[in-house]
Amino acid sequence: ATTTPSGRVMSEIVSQVQARKWAPGSWRGLECLQMAEYEDKALEKQVLDKLAKLPPLVQPSECDKLKGLLADAAAGKAFIVQGGDCAERFIDCEGDRLTAQLTVLTQMGAIIAEATGTPTVRIARIAGQYGKPRSKPTETVEGFGEIMSFKGDNINGYDPKDRKWDPKRLLEGYFHAAATLNYLRGLQATGGLDAARDIDVGFMAKSPDQAQNLQIAKLVKASAPSEASSAFFTSHEAMQLDLEEALTRAVGDKHYNLSAHLVWIGDRTRQLLGGHVEYFRGLANPVGCKVGPSMKDEELADLVRVLNPNKEAGKVLLITRYGHDKVEEHLPGHIKAVQATGIPVVWQCDGVHGNTVTAKSVNLKTRSFDDVMAECTKALACHRAAGSTLAGIHLELTGQDSVTECTGGLCCVTEERLKENYETYCDPRLNYKQALEAAFTMARALGPVCVDTDGESYRKPYA
Repeated sequence: ATTTPSGRVMSEIVSQVQARKWAPGSWRGLECLQMAEYEDKALEKQVLDKLAKLPPLVQPSECDKLKGLLADAAAGKAFIVQGGDCAERFIDCEGDRLTAQLTVLTQMGAIIAEATGTPTVRIARIAGQYGKPRSKPTETVEGFGEIMSFKGDNINGYDPKDRKWDPKRLLEGYFHAAATLNYLRGLQATGGLDAARDIDVGFMAKSPDQAQNLQIAKLVKASAPSEASSAFFTSHEAMQLDLEEALTRAVGDKHYNLSAHLVWIGDRTRQLLGGHVEYFRGLANPVGCKVGPSMKDEELADLVRVLNPNKEAGKVLLITRYGHDKVEEHLPGHIKAVQATGIPVVWQCDGVHGNTVTAKSVNLKTRSFDDVMAECTKALACHRAAGSTLAGIHLELTGQDSVTECTGGLCCVTEERLKENYETYCDPRLNYKQALEAAFTMARALGPVCVDTDGESYRKPYA
């Protein structure tokens, strides 16, 4: 190990990574898990060359703005609400569905903002979340034998006959993302989300906190529409690095991935010496990384040193996802390890990915609403005990009210009801009502901002 100027010990791995000369393609030749590889190399090159010439989907100034807002969230001055589909489907690129996705995020943000007095930062898993890592590269399907696993619409099709990895789908993904962004930006610019301020909480009538729910909904409805209240940012897991490299642009002496405002590394692709960390460490965007129970304390410390060597506030988002029964075992050590580095990070809780189970009665993957919220509220308690700040939540959800993929909540989805409208091609999502209930639950856990006699702000849990 070597010693930094501040006297901290730095591992040889960090030294090895930082000794490399970074470029958008410096990940090539390193281990890169979960990436599709194509048989037709000429077609792959043709597609990537085309993508490299297409206009960026977002602007560098927007990425910088988000970085500043994330820094605010890390300081407790804002709260992040991030959510959307597990894996977007091309067939869902239609006006009504896109409106519903942005509406539910807008409403969740408004609920937390009005209930706590804290501005919210809304980040959608949208306009690029077309790929998914899978635990196995192949699966056995009756009538087809062993075939490639479905890895998202920009890699292959869900139909067993369409599982061959096809580079042309990367272009389809770009154009679907462009159409999505064009529609959502227009919706935001023309006041199309003003109606989102009217929130019906009638489905929560049996809640012991319904009087408070009604009060918060009334405050949201009375609030004046503003650019800030309808603003949103885009995000996705950057798994297919050749695609991400093609959408990376030099801006002055910096490089931005301009396919999204925020991109993150998955828990399966966060190897310190791997290609994904190598690619991410050179980006000027704010970047995220999933942190699961297999992450060692010292490994996480090395990761933040690699991803944020200049100690930029708002640069690195650590998205913890342990499982509701493992939070207290792992999170305190992770917080302490990062605090010891002196490197600022933004902490976020992913309440869904550690809580996926199989409902045996119907043989479908699901998640319990109570487990999801238990992970989020336990994470909040751990941060407070450690003198840290939980800056936000990250959930897989949909604006569709009729979806039945996760159990529980006041809308009373049972295991037996899962088959009613189980849409997802990958992981289960909270439906519209469950997502709103999650926002109310989180708002109560956070508590409103108060000011003491010395002018210092603090949070007081709801009575």
